[in-house]
Amino acid sequence: MKNIHIDIVSDIACPWCAIGFARLEQAMDQLASEFEFTIQWHAFELNPDSSGDGEPILPALARKYGRSEEELRATQDQMMAIAKDLGLNFEKIQERRVCNTFDGHRLIKWAGEQGQQTGMKKALFEAYFGRAENVADHDVLIRCVETLGLDAAQAKDVLNSDQYAVAVRKDEATYQKAGVSAVPAFIVNNKYLIAGAQEPDTLVQAIRDVDSESA
Repeated sequence: MKNIHIDIVSDIACPWCAIGFARLEQAMDQLASEFEFTIQWHAFELNPDSSGDGEPILPALARKYGRSEEELRATQDQMMAIAKDLGLNFEKIQERRVCNTFDGHRLIKWAGEQGQQTGMKKALFEAYFGRAENVADHDVLIRCVETLGLDAAQAKDVLNSDQYAVAVRKDEATYQKAGVSAVPAFIVNNKYLIAGAQEPDTLVQAIRDVDSESA
């Protein structure tokens, strides 16, 4: 069976990244008889300068995009409906606050060495969009680690150090240099870019096209 490798550039704080991956999972399920997939997550920070508890999300987005809070609430409502259809928990998406995700990305790197990179990413999506938890808070991060059955003491050691900081910054620099300015971005077989949270059927066709071109 042919192997397809997908590098995913995304941020924990990006709702379309959670939606995009859920759609990719559906596409991979459709293609399971044709391909074996490997996934590697890479860091991107939407709000690298944020700290503390952060600003409520709606006024922050309104200022960033020059739109009204009412418009953005409607957009978030649409995302909640899309997420629900995909089996994602976005119940608290409008109650979350802007927060820094750097330490979360460090833990994703660490979890990858335990074979739980995707599990950690999904746990952080659930914490942020489903429960409006501050994913910069170390206690929140440790609870996500524990839900996966990983070693909380090791995770605390990571968070209390600068482990994986270089790897996260290298990710960010590499993909910024490559021209990735918005997420999610899916790089297939280190060569082909699929931008945005595409529908599963679109992803299926794109992956088949990539395989045909590679052949």
